[in-house]
Amino acid sequence: MIIKEKSNEFVHKEKIFKEIQDNLENDSGHLKLSTELNRKNINDCEELFLNFCGKIGTPLSQNANGDKVLSIKDQSFGENDPRTRGPNTNKKLSFHTDRCDVIAFLCLQPAMTGGENQIVDSQIISKIILKERPDLFSVLSEKFPYKTHTIDPANPLPFCEQPIFSSKNGFFACSYLRVLIDRADKDPDCPNLNKKQIEALDFLDLVCEREELQIKITLKRGDILFLNNWTTLHRRTAFQDFPEPEKKRHFLRIWLSVPNSRPIDEAFLNNFGSVKAGAVRGGIKKATF
Repeated sequence: MIIKEKSNEFVHKEKIFKEIQDNLENDSGHLKLSTELNRKNINDCEELFLNFCGKIGTPLSQNANGDKVLSIKDQSFGENDPRTRGPNTNKKLSFHTDRCDVIAFLCLQPAMTGGENQIVDSQIISKIILKERPDLFSVLSEKFPYKTHTIDPANPLPFCEQPIFSSKNGFFACSYLRVLIDRADKDPDCPNLNKKQIEALDFLDLVCEREELQIKITLKRGDILFLNNWTTLHRRTAFQDFPEPEKKRHFLRIWLSVPNSRPIDEAFLNNFGSVKAGAVRGGIKKATF
């Protein structure tokens, strides 16, 4: 599917937005679009991308400032800097999901080398684990503690508990961000993981590493990648930037709550704000400074 830029905006066809929604929820759970992006001004690109995504769902806040478009570059803040998040480094990320129904990436500038997007079908992953290690599947269907993220200061809870694999009214859902589970395990104010839970997480990560299960995509300028966060896990490989600052790998990211989303387990209520199908949910609550 190709959408081209025309008259200072992407061509808006209602059929396209419905197809995107349907594909993400009822088909593969991932979709790449190629566009002709002629603009160079970052503000124009952000407005264009936000308006386009707003036809698919409700854009959500991604930080305490309430920003709905996140600029993704290697910021080199340092490992112990509280501003450091996986997206603003050039390191390889682990397979994970985000706090939304759908995630959208727009590539403004690819890396010199690396930066490949990798996707796995989380329901296929769950079926493999159920077949090979049913004992660990049962563990992954129980609640795990998640440390409240450093970018979520408006959240009064030190942690939340939610399953990695779950089902509601026959709808599968996977939600997984190991970095917050590991942080909870190290925090004396959060529950500790037991050996079986750690074994289950390790096995989940190992199954995701099987190359035959991975879809690999390297985005070019103007490419958009949509992912259903309940049915896919994603990560980005390490990358090296061009030496020129203006050629640094640069993506825009938007989190969306979509009107055709699935119902999810009640355990997600604290973290997502709602578990009802089609409800506006997810994102980071804006802080009052």
